[in-house]
Amino acid sequence: MKRIITIIFTFLFFVACKQAYQPRNIDKITIKEFKIEGASIRAIEVLDKDNIVYATSNGSIGYFSDDKKNKSIYKPVYQDSIIPNFRSIAVNNEAIFALSIENPALLYKIYEDEITLIYKETHEKVFYDTLTFFDDYKHGIAVGDPTENCASIIITQDGGENWHKIPCENLPEIAKGEAFFAASNTNIKTIGSTVWIASGGAKANILKSNNYGKTWQVFSTPIIQGNGPQGIYSIDFLDKNNGIIIGGDYSKPLENKANKAITANGGKTWQLVANKQIPNYKSCVQYVPNTFGKEVFAVGKTGVSFSNDGGKTWSDISKDSYYAIQFADKNTAWLSGNEKIGKLEF
Repeated sequence: MKRIITIIFTFLFFVACKQAYQPRNIDKITIKEFKIEGASIRAIEVLDKDNIVYATSNGSIGYFSDDKKNKSIYKPVYQDSIIPNFRSIAVNNEAIFALSIENPALLYKIYEDEITLIYKETHEKVFYDTLTFFDDYKHGIAVGDPTENCASIIITQDGGENWHKIPCENLPEIAKGEAFFAASNTNIKTIGSTVWIASGGAKANILKSNNYGKTWQVFSTPIIQGNGPQGIYSIDFLDKNNGIIIGGDYSKPLENKANKAITANGGKTWQLVANKQIPNYKSCVQYVPNTFGKEVFAVGKTGVSFSNDGGKTWSDISKDSYYAIQFADKNTAWLSGNEKIGKLEF
């Protein structure tokens, strides 16, 4: 009986909280920009509301704070000639990890100012897109385009000390022309031991594992698909049931056709959402913390858009181009773009 009462109380509390949400005034949103010359920044990891780490297209891994001072910048070079093109970054309790995209794929670890190459993969088709850790920080995962007939997925179980690639026989077969996008380091999402990975190109699917990547399911989505630049560019989940995906056609960024959808059953099925021409192509979507799934931001080369009803309708916040957005708290987010970092505040 006591357990039942607890469940009922928790449910009523959650419902009451959802009902208590009051839409915020978007006119009070400000975005401050900081120049980072010579670098395209598609990957950021927020440390707190004042500090982030980032990785760039010209091989830099850096700290940044809103006092406009770069704390440290690391520039690993492979064999004195190859400058890594970083589009993904992740942080666990001890270290920073940055993964380059093309052949050879290079995964670096930075710990106490020491830079170590901890994984390398050489293949003419290699192209890694996204890197993240699970909630326990021991398990980590990165996804890349297929080199065979499955997604390229590498995992760690020891906090990033050792990484290995999952063999294709343990992964679902991928369609010819299906791949992943290295647009914002957000086409992958983890909660607990669950991971969702969003694809594009020939198919716009969701790959899902409930056990740190040991077994997998594949679910189709109604997002635009069929050609190389079409598909899902970003995914986020509020909890293990409610999530959102966004993307479109990178080659037609002003087009608003089947580019955003929501799920209420953990990604098994998806429902398209639309609001006139807002937002069109976007490379990143994120829920705002502690807003009960109501507030959502999406950014891309076409600007910054905001929803306060879970992604069903949207408003434009800014026409400025950004690749990624990540929240520190309910009132603060960091953004990254071409030669710039932004700080969004309510």
